[in-house]
Amino acid sequence: MSASKSHGMFSPMTMLVLVLVGVVSFSGLAVLSAYAPELRKGDDGGGHALSRSSVGFGAISRLLSLMGQPVLTSRGDLPASAEEALLVLTPSAGMSPVPLERNDHIGPTLVVLPKWEARPDPKHRGWVTTFGDNEGAEALSVLPPKLRKDLKVNEAKDKRTVRLRRPSGEAFGAPVTIKGARTLAGPGWTPVLLDQDGGVVMAMRDDSWTYVLADPDYLNTQGLKTADGARTAVAMLNLIRDDGSPVVFDVTLHGFKRTRSLMRLIVEPPLLGATLVAVALALLAGAQAFARFGPPLRSRRAVALGKTALADNTAGLVRLARREHRMARLYARLIQASAARAIGAPRGLDGQDLVDFLDRVSRTVGATHTYSALADRALTASPSDLMAVARDLHTWKQELIRGRQ
Repeated sequence: MSASKSHGMFSPMTMLVLVLVGVVSFSGLAVLSAYAPELRKGDDGGGHALSRSSVGFGAISRLLSLMGQPVLTSRGDLPASAEEALLVLTPSAGMSPVPLERNDHIGPTLVVLPKWEARPDPKHRGWVTTFGDNEGAEALSVLPPKLRKDLKVNEAKDKRTVRLRRPSGEAFGAPVTIKGARTLAGPGWTPVLLDQDGGVVMAMRDDSWTYVLADPDYLNTQGLKTADGARTAVAMLNLIRDDGSPVVFDVTLHGFKRTRSLMRLIVEPPLLGATLVAVALALLAGAQAFARFGPPLRSRRAVALGKTALADNTAGLVRLARREHRMARLYARLIQASAARAIGAPRGLDGQDLVDFLDRVSRTVGATHTYSALADRALTASPSDLMAVARDLHTWKQELIRGRQ
């Protein structure tokens, strides 16, 4: 009767595939987690340039891009090419005052004051439902205290058509219809755009290159639903930026800032090469562990048997007691007796007579050392000289045996 072979639950190839799938999946998850902020589309209905809702500013960013004008959505520090760009900040109500002093930007800054109170639409992702507007003081709270001092926001009661003009009286843009249009009033501000009633729609701070837009409906998606609104929005941005300079929409205020992490550091240059080398070494180590090279090592006894083990244990005890240097004198006597027997020294010789005899034989055969000199070295040998003395004694004995033969 033939015995049936027993098989494991999984084959080695199956286990290898499972391990590879797990490693690749974990690596992909780690990399995606490191770049999660950059992978977020940001279409959450907020009042920023990644949002396509009615209160978002994704439409103006997309429109400028389609017109061939340089536009950038910033998630961190600005590049050197954008340090003189028009920086557009679109904070939401309730946020901390926006930081206007930046080391990476020396160009004009436009702060768009928040207006609408909105909540996400549960039926459509990225849509919002507006249920009112905020108070003027709440809208001004996003400005630094120095800028909002003595500054007021005035609001119209109903929907009306606004015709913008410059302070000189020149008409600007196309008429736009806005519900509850807002204007600014306060000292220390230079009007840039006015409505038909003389209200300040956009103003520049006298002591800085900072602009404030009273109503976000001139730039958000809701205001760009008509061609006139789109033309007015583009003209408004072109008015306060240099020709050819880009328009930068900062979305870091809304939590889309590019963060630094250890995971991103090891998967980006210049450390990417070191990471790839480490991965290759790990793969080679895994391959070596998976496939055996050579015969398996046999297990050894915890306490070895035989003369070799006895000698090793004795040497260990001597080393532990720090008595190695005291072994040199005894080893010299052992070599003396062994050499005397090997060359056939007279049996009656002992002590100094045997030493003198061995010295005469050493000089006769031309040995490198004499035994008396080696014996004196053995008496004063330190632990660091022990091996050298033992080697010279062994060499002296071999010279005597060859000379005798």
